[in-house]
This record gives sequence, C-alpha cells and structure tokens, in this order.
Amino acid sequence: MQVTVFSCREFDEKELFLSYGKQYGLKLVLCNEAPSLENVELVTGSECVDILTSKIDRNLAKAFADRGVKYLITRTIGYDHIDVKSCREFEITVGNAPYGPNGVADYTIMLLLMSIRKAKRIIERTNIQDYTLAGNLGKELKDLTVGIIGTGRIGRTVISNLSGFGCKILAYDLYQSEQVKEKATYVSLEEMWKEADVISLHTPLTEDNFHLINEDTLSKMKFGVVLINTARGGLIDSEALISAIETGKVGAAGLDVVEDEFGLYYYDHKSDVLNNRALSVLRGFPNVTVTHHMAFYTDNCVRTVVEDSLKSCKCFMEGKENPWEIKS
Repeated sequence: MQVTVFSCREFDEKELFLSYGKQYGLKLVLCNEAPSLENVELVTGSECVDILTSKIDRNLAKAFADRGVKYLITRTIGYDHIDVKSCREFEITVGNAPYGPNGVADYTIMLLLMSIRKAKRIIERTNIQDYTLAGNLGKELKDLTVGIIGTGRIGRTVISNLSGFGCKILAYDLYQSEQVKEKATYVSLEEMWKEADVISLHTPLTEDNFHLINEDTLSKMKFGVVLINTARGGLIDSEALISAIETGKVGAAGLDVVEDEFGLYYYDHKSDVLNNRALSVLRGFPNVTVTHHMAFYTDNCVRTVVEDSLKSCKCFMEGKENPWEIKS
C-alpha cells in the first residue's frame, strides 16, 4: 500500500510521516514540493495522494487519475483548494483531515485581543523606543458585543473561551447548536451587522458565502467594527475591506487569511515583489494585524493531521469505513 505525500515539510512533518507510515504498514513517497504537472509522475504506483493547501484543478486531477490515483486527502480542514467535482468525475474520492479546534480558537482570541488593545501599534512603537500613549487607547472585552459567524467545532470553542471574558456573544449559523445557546444568542446576519462590535468568521468558504463581508454588509455594521478572520480569505472582499479601513468604518482587523494567498503563504518571498496588492496594502495599516495562515499551526495539529491523513488512506485502501471522506 503506497501513498505519495506532497508538500512534506522536512522540519516538522517528515519524521512523523516516517514513524506513522511504519506503524500503519504504508510505503511512502515523500516530496517537499507541491503537486504539479511537472512532478505528477511521483504518484505512479500510489492509490492515495496526501497534500496540503495546493490547488488541485481539473488538469491535475485528471493527471492523478491517469496514473491510478483513487483517493486524495488534504491535511487541512478546508478543501476549497480542491476541484472536488472534477475529482469525482475522474473517480477520485476526496477526504480531509480536520485537526482539533483549540489551536485556531486560541489564535482567534489572541487576534481579537491584539486588535482591541492596538497591540501592533504598541509593539511597533516599543521597538523604536517610542513610549508615548497617544493613539494607543484600547477597549475592554467585557464592554463589547462579539459576533461569531459559524458555530461548528471552532466557532463553538471560541464562544466557550469568550464566555469567560464577560462579553455579550451573538452567533449565526444555518444550523443552530443547543450547546451554543447556553452561552450565546443566535441572531440573523442583519442583527449581527447592526449589533456586533467585533465579528469573527468561522465558516467554510462556499459559493454562497464568497465575499460575505462586502461593501453592502460593511455599510450595515457599526462604525469602528473589528473584524477577525481565521477561516478563509475569500469570505472578505479585500477591496471593500481596504476602503472601510480607510474611512474608519472598520476600526481594526486581525487577518490570518487573505484572498489569493495560494502560492504566497508558506514560501520565502522576502526578495520578491508580491503579486497580491491587497495583501501589501492591508499589511501597511497600523490597525491591521496580518499573519500568514498560522492559526492552525501547533504541535498537536501537525501530529494529528499527519497521522489521520495516513489512517484515512489506509481505511480507503482496505475498504473500511473512512471518517475522513468528504461525503457532500
């Protein structure tokens, strides 16, 4: 049973793959590069392919299928980088390997607190020995209303964490949770836009919610609203966000994800001119904290996704129930 693993990081994943591969009796082909038509021959002899956030388009899916690939798993929660429709057309089953919610939930709270306490400005001033107070006045979380969009595992954990701060918590989801109702109040999106001082996104990216935060929805929010996004960049219209920051409509933002980050994040571009103008602009605002899709990145997460992705491949090849398979 052979699995080809792409984007295998030498510094934190390789030893785990070797260890778990041996434990589960799998032969592994490890490649530190992302999958492409140039290196697609590496999948020959592998029924399963294990990837990260690489774009898998129709052409690459077909190339996999032509070489005998039957199962594709991503070591991520989201799978919007995969053309699932094409994979299914070519009879490739798709899976994902979700990690525990705590890492992203912790990171969300960190970005939220950094945003309302103006931590970026404070740190930048401290670094140049500017110890003045003007412009650094923060807010206390207990005085704010926080809106959580998406109450899946991560959203529920964020709500649980927030409940200790004494703030009012609003929630929105297509499917309501009784557990959430113990600590938050479900409202419509229209109510969310009107009432929330802080809005945090925790929903997958779909065709229906692409640019959920846009010029129209921003216009309905409170002046000075704080936006936090540790989910997917495409949930926010970057140009609309930039305009809202410039007018003061958005008072601060904590962004672990941005639109069109594929091919940028996780690579060294320090000597390059970025081809993502919105990212460059957002990074420059003193009230916007931008990190490079790091909320997931904990020791527990890395161990979990490596092991679960291989366990999923083993289940598929042995014809067993596969809890990681994407059914919808």
